[in-house]
Amino acid sequence: MKNYDKLYINGAWVAPVGTGSIDVINAATEEVMGRIPEGVEADAEAAIAAARAAFEGWAATPAPKRAEYLSAIQAGIKAQADEFARTITGEVGVPFKLAQRVMVGNPLNTFGMYAKLAAEFEFESSVGNSLIVREPVGVVAAITPWNFPLHQIALKVAAALAAGCTVVLKPSEVAPLNAFMLAQIIHDAGVPKGVFNLVSGYGPVVGEAMAKSPEVDMISFTGSTRAGKRVTELGAQTVKRVALELGGKSAALILDDADLPLAVKATVAYCYLNSGQTCAATTRMLVPESRYEEAATIAVEVASGYSVGDPMGDARLGPLISEVQRERVRAYINQGVAEGAQLLTGGADAPEGQAKGYFVKPTVFGKVQSSMTIAKEEIFGPVLSIITYKDEADAVRIANDSVYGLAGTIWSKDEERAKRVARRIRAGQIDINGGPFNPAAPFGGFKQSGRGREGGLYGLEEFLEYKSLQLRPPKAA
Repeated sequence: MKNYDKLYINGAWVAPVGTGSIDVINAATEEVMGRIPEGVEADAEAAIAAARAAFEGWAATPAPKRAEYLSAIQAGIKAQADEFARTITGEVGVPFKLAQRVMVGNPLNTFGMYAKLAAEFEFESSVGNSLIVREPVGVVAAITPWNFPLHQIALKVAAALAAGCTVVLKPSEVAPLNAFMLAQIIHDAGVPKGVFNLVSGYGPVVGEAMAKSPEVDMISFTGSTRAGKRVTELGAQTVKRVALELGGKSAALILDDADLPLAVKATVAYCYLNSGQTCAATTRMLVPESRYEEAATIAVEVASGYSVGDPMGDARLGPLISEVQRERVRAYINQGVAEGAQLLTGGADAPEGQAKGYFVKPTVFGKVQSSMTIAKEEIFGPVLSIITYKDEADAVRIANDSVYGLAGTIWSKDEERAKRVARRIRAGQIDINGGPFNPAAPFGGFKQSGRGREGGLYGLEEFLEYKSLQLRPPKAA
């Protein structure tokens, strides 16, 4: 059990104003694995005040010194890497090996990347008679999700601190324990008081207090499109900057000349990563009409190889995050059947032998139409929809037939053709033939998948303002 009864505000662990607490449930056992404070608006206000008081000093701290703090945080995470992975496996349900590699490995790299960027970034440049200065945007409210909890925290906190911003973090109340561990590491690294603050609680209380506060200069939010709209509404009242990374309904477009077995196998893997609880998951697989039967057969065979079970063991799929999420995914599966999609494998019933835990069978639907609910809405579970297309133009049309535009993949033996098609897809990042994730590249979406970018230099620049100093040209001799 990891029980926390204090919040991290102004460089110290302090008792919250709120008296409530929130249980953290192990997704595989359905047992309580920890407890955190249920913060209230007054707690958020105290954290914001601390961040505001610390801002001027932190912004004036030389960037190389800020980089040293980030490197120290990275070292602290590395020293506790396995404990972080075990904690996130319990909270989220992700298999332990994947937690080690992705859930902890990515945040480790992120803090290291922003330490390097902070030390090397040119905060000043000249354009004609103007000195262009990059300055931190100010106090940042970071609101993060549960599906990749430490990873999403790192993308916001590391970049904001590197830029010279101070931060108030509200982690998801569903998977918050890793955030409390990180707060202690930040404290032990000697980061000045008030620069980083942690307030746990529910979004409609703590999150809304942060979003509407006139003392917050920027909100960086990752979560559902519905919640992102609410954050935007509140932020607009004080015209603060709002960065959003929201939902997705990514298409894997398999062209007629692709290596079909390779493309299908990879698409299923991308769809089922973290039991489908990934905003960039390729949940729509687009295949030529003439190759549907072959693609469906391969998809079923691959999906059937995904064992479901204990995430601390050898299972390839762990549980979903919560009972609410499991029932939501089951409802989508039932709706897919009701609307006429062909259930090729899986289904809404509990996996055999899994009486405890929020498990869902790896599911594949065939003969899916773009008008069906399962093809339009973000399911956030291990559910793949196979959609056929007539020709390349039709495939592009279907891929773009979504309110979302976060990610996608293109498969073709002709890379130039794949790149040409990728340029026509309205999404923030497109993988070509399984190109690997690049943490230095910008990550974010078009349309209702959000605004702004995270990762690399692009993520740093989200937390910076431009200032122009117009200088008098020197007099001619």
